[in-house]
Amino acid sequence: MSLPAPAPVPRPLARPARDLRLDIVRGWMQISIFGAHAVGSAFGAYGIHAAWGVSDSSGQFVFLSGFVLASVFLLKEHRRGAWDATTDMLRRAGRLWVVHLILFFMFGATVIWSEMALPLPGEIDRLAWRMLVDDPMHALPGAALLLYMPNYVDILPVFVLAMLLLPGFLLLAGRVGAWALLPSFAVWAGVQAGLWKYWSWLPTGLDPLAWQFVFLLGAWFGRRSLLTGAAVTYRRWGVVLAAVVVTAGFAQRVAERLGSPLALNEDTIWILAAKSHLGPFNLLHGLALAYLVAVLVPRDAAWMHRAGAQALAAVGRHSLNVFCIGILLSWAVTVGLRLLPPHWWVDPALTLAGAALLVGFALVAERRRAVTAPVTP
Repeated sequence: MSLPAPAPVPRPLARPARDLRLDIVRGWMQISIFGAHAVGSAFGAYGIHAAWGVSDSSGQFVFLSGFVLASVFLLKEHRRGAWDATTDMLRRAGRLWVVHLILFFMFGATVIWSEMALPLPGEIDRLAWRMLVDDPMHALPGAALLLYMPNYVDILPVFVLAMLLLPGFLLLAGRVGAWALLPSFAVWAGVQAGLWKYWSWLPTGLDPLAWQFVFLLGAWFGRRSLLTGAAVTYRRWGVVLAAVVVTAGFAQRVAERLGSPLALNEDTIWILAAKSHLGPFNLLHGLALAYLVAVLVPRDAAWMHRAGAQALAAVGRHSLNVFCIGILLSWAVTVGLRLLPPHWWVDPALTLAGAALLVGFALVAERRRAVTAPVTP
């Protein structure tokens, strides 16, 4: 009589080695987010991957944030228990909420000052800051409750709210597996169907009720990566399908630029791929890009250690601070393009200066971290 097969030994949880791909990709995303918010720049119009596809860096960055934070939570849970892991994640969400409010006040003060001190009439209304000027006693509690989110400061609330969901999602995933994604998917699907939307006072550029789904999808794959050693595996058919989706997004953008009748019309592409409600084509395109990078780009390669890649990696490792500075700099580039003479060199000079400041900040922060890091004997 044969003995029963031994139960599989679970993979021991340990902090994974730093993935240079992740740092470099997150760095490029921050530069792209800066370019996307620099309205009128050639880089924002042609140089970022969102210009040639139907998803953008925001979606991939939210996905990767969920991916990373899932590992953080699970490792803490493994060492200290679910209660400590949950309170740690809630503290992280609270700190990010404070950062959001700091950015709110800094950007709001800058916009209000600009209309008073610069020839920028209508800037307060253009960026939806009128409530702060006319009714601050109403606007400030609204900002604290993530209800009043003017232009440029409606991104971090998505992360705050999604992080509040993360502990419950991961604890549920530990019991029911992928079924834990079903409630999140249902909320996203309800946004697509027009059944509900986030209860903000202004139209938001990223509806948190839709965007929580891509964050939790990232968390699911981050959990899978930590537990099994790989978020996804190479499949030829998967590469082909992902390439088809990415090619379709590229074809749509090219057709739009050429005015081709082959392009999906404006109403259809808004339903399928709008950023605000994270349309299904937008979501699928972003996931296809993530899959292609995961299975085709090696975890380490010689080019990743060259100066340019290392600079992007530094930006990725300090992405929150870079993002906050980048929002202010992108608005400054937008203002510069409006106020300065339209010489050919103004746009590249402003854009390159802004990107250089972001990279320089990240490199200085990286050097400081290296100096203050504890020495391991």
